[in-house]
Amino acid sequence: MTDIRQPKYNLGLLVTPGETSTTTTSEQSASVFKSAAFLPKHGSFTPYSRTRTPGYTSSTSRIPGTISSTSRTPGVISSTSRTPACGSGYTRTPLSSVRRTGTSSILTSTSATPAQPQLSVIVESTSEIAITQLLETLLAVVDVVAIVEGRGQARGQIGMASIDLKKPELIVSQFSDSQAYVRVMTKLQILQPLEIIMPNTACESGNMTKMFKLISDHFQNTNIATVQRKYFNETKGLQYIKHLCVPEYKTVEMEVNAKYYCLATTAALLKYIEYIQNIVYAPNSLKIVFKGSEQTTMIDMETITLRQDCVSELTENEEMFYNLQSVLSRFIDVDHLLSLTVQIPKQENIKTADSRITCVIYLKHTLELVEPLQAALKDSSNQLFKAYFTCLGDDRFGAMLEKLQTVIHADTRYQKGALNMRTQKCFAVKPNINGLLDVARRTYTEIVDDIAEMVKQLSEKYSLPLKISYNGTRGFFIQMYAGRDNSVSPADMPPVFVKVVRVKSTLNFTTPDLIKMNDRINESMNEIYLMTNIVINELMSEIRGQIGCLYKLTECVAVLDMLVSFAHACTLGEYVRPDFTDTLAIKQGRHPILEKISIELPVPNNTYASEDSNFIIITGPNMSGKSTYLKQVALLQIMAQLGSFVPAQYASFRIIDQLFTRIGFDDDIESNASTFMVEMKEVNYIVQNATDTSLIIIDELARGTSNEEGLSICYAVCEHLLSLKAFAFFATHFLQLTRLPEHYPNVENYCMEVQHNYTTSGGNNKVSYTHVLSKGCTQIKHYGIQLAETSTLPKSVTESAKQLAASLIKKEQVTTKESQELVKQKAVFKLGTRLIQAARNSRLDGPGLLSYMEALRGQYRAESQNHEE
Repeated sequence: MTDIRQPKYNLGLLVTPGETSTTTTSEQSASVFKSAAFLPKHGSFTPYSRTRTPGYTSSTSRIPGTISSTSRTPGVISSTSRTPACGSGYTRTPLSSVRRTGTSSILTSTSATPAQPQLSVIVESTSEIAITQLLETLLAVVDVVAIVEGRGQARGQIGMASIDLKKPELIVSQFSDSQAYVRVMTKLQILQPLEIIMPNTACESGNMTKMFKLISDHFQNTNIATVQRKYFNETKGLQYIKHLCVPEYKTVEMEVNAKYYCLATTAALLKYIEYIQNIVYAPNSLKIVFKGSEQTTMIDMETITLRQDCVSELTENEEMFYNLQSVLSRFIDVDHLLSLTVQIPKQENIKTADSRITCVIYLKHTLELVEPLQAALKDSSNQLFKAYFTCLGDDRFGAMLEKLQTVIHADTRYQKGALNMRTQKCFAVKPNINGLLDVARRTYTEIVDDIAEMVKQLSEKYSLPLKISYNGTRGFFIQMYAGRDNSVSPADMPPVFVKVVRVKSTLNFTTPDLIKMNDRINESMNEIYLMTNIVINELMSEIRGQIGCLYKLTECVAVLDMLVSFAHACTLGEYVRPDFTDTLAIKQGRHPILEKISIELPVPNNTYASEDSNFIIITGPNMSGKSTYLKQVALLQIMAQLGSFVPAQYASFRIIDQLFTRIGFDDDIESNASTFMVEMKEVNYIVQNATDTSLIIIDELARGTSNEEGLSICYAVCEHLLSLKAFAFFATHFLQLTRLPEHYPNVENYCMEVQHNYTTSGGNNKVSYTHVLSKGCTQIKHYGIQLAETSTLPKSVTESAKQLAASLIKKEQVTTKESQELVKQKAVFKLGTRLIQAARNSRLDGPGLLSYMEALRGQYRAESQNHEE
């Protein structure tokens, strides 16, 4: 009797096992998926057919509009599953034994194979309501995502590409992530993809990478398909983007041109859709968007507060601070150690043996630091420090160290210097564990002793101050001081010494006998390494099952190191703990980097932006400090949102989702883009992706074209950004933009103050920069010409320039006056916004709040009266 199982949602959909694959779909459901951007690969192909590409076999093609027997669409229960194995086909198991969906390796097939039996799907559309519910369910999730992770030193770099099959939009991104893959999981939770594509190396030979296993565990109702790594090709990805992107979004090429991993996922994703979904896109039809590092500032307020509490405790508890600083400084790269620990070489050789022995020494050194690191956190009252204290108390750390100490010598530890580390590796394994290893080490010791004796005899024979030295390239060699007290040239050396080289105040050389001894030492060391590696392999196989705690240790050390660095910065300067409100307010803020590297202390400045004044226009002469001020605002925002204190007397920030900057004047030869074109591409990216909670920094836009066109572009960009509630800081030399407050009440003008110093010798009025930001527009005229006068430009040229500039300004000068109605509207707008701000963030008591309201009323009347006068 056939076992018919009811679907999760009662949509009239039944899945019957054991029948040949057929799909019955109503014309109404099929018409939904017809899109102009979907171009069939074959003339007779429809978006809901199951035509296979020659040379590739798929038993689970998921075509929009087709209900597959292995589809994981909500509301569809499948009677088959794919086990997480990286084979060339699917393994079918009864529904009762299904735990999760498995992996597909469609692109790994090397030849066409007979079609596997399909499961039939019967759609019983007895009513219009059932059909509507079915279509809503099918349209709920149709995202396909490709993910790849960097290898080696690039581990942690993530590339991701996602496409929605129900609309032609491809989203690509590349970002760095931690060992916990928080950003990857967050993005996938937002997308809720129908299928995830990963390289087959992520689960090669049944060994799953941590990211693969994490995704498999958290997305059990999502298909995970694996394809050959060669399809993750950045060159093909860039070709796809150039070929498929619509002209309106062509600027995405600049954003992704040097981003290897997002290009690689683009190539794999589009190739997968081509062969599995049998869909190709028409040229210039896809909307391709680079989301970059969006939501990378997604640290929540609770985390920020927790980090600030940690920094406060470290600055108040000196003993804890210095203990942590001392222990953390002795840690090596735990991430790299973790990679070495989990990697198993396919072929053993001297190089892999050396690497394995080094890994064990690093591991022992790291595990020995866990206990003092935990002890440094013992007396902490902070929740985060307590959590790390508990994490470091994992029994696996002690178990691994005990196991290592049974094989590895107690005195073996990480040391700096090639010879010191070589000695540590040679005698890492305890004696009497491997007899041949003990013999090889005895031979090595005897040869080293012979070298020392030989150098001693040569020193006595030739009456020269000789000593033994070592480096990784030459091995053992002889070194002699040849400075002022012993000025000896290479030509004066006895003929027995060869390869004489002067290095500063020393002579380095060797002898034929020493060269032979070095060869014997290398042979002896190779034997030691290979035999030690045999012991190490057995040891690693026993402890490899317990190294999961090292992932926690990696995050623990990284975060603690960051927090200690934040506290260290606070001890070196006057830093303040920032507040988080809906206002950006900084009192006497300082540039954090300039403060450390500058001989003179940088000039502090105030910063203010709120909903009633969220667009700040900054003017001032060249070299007055506009660019430095803009970078200061961006850096302080980043520091605050990381949980650090900031260099200021008081600071309040708004949590931002993205930070956009357009600073600098560089062309791009590779993409054949001029300086102006690069500016336009960058601004286009800002315009398309900025949100109400973004922070935008723009420094001198559109200077690479004519004044009329540049001013027009700046004005248009400003008006677009003014439609958002984002905080924007806009530095410019177009003084016409300072009239924007006449039309927009949320625009404020600021300028960098300068002082005029009249010199009697030259009769010139020179400008002295104060680097102080003040409210209003700059009053300096022809400051570019004044700066040119300080150079070697002839005076006749600068005088002529002054006359021409004066005549041009006189012709174009237009005087405007604000209407009384506009003044009233601006005053009302500012008053209303400040009242809302006080209602949201005020911490004043009753009398204080009443006094603040009185001050607001007085300020409102003063603004109105001033403008009336």
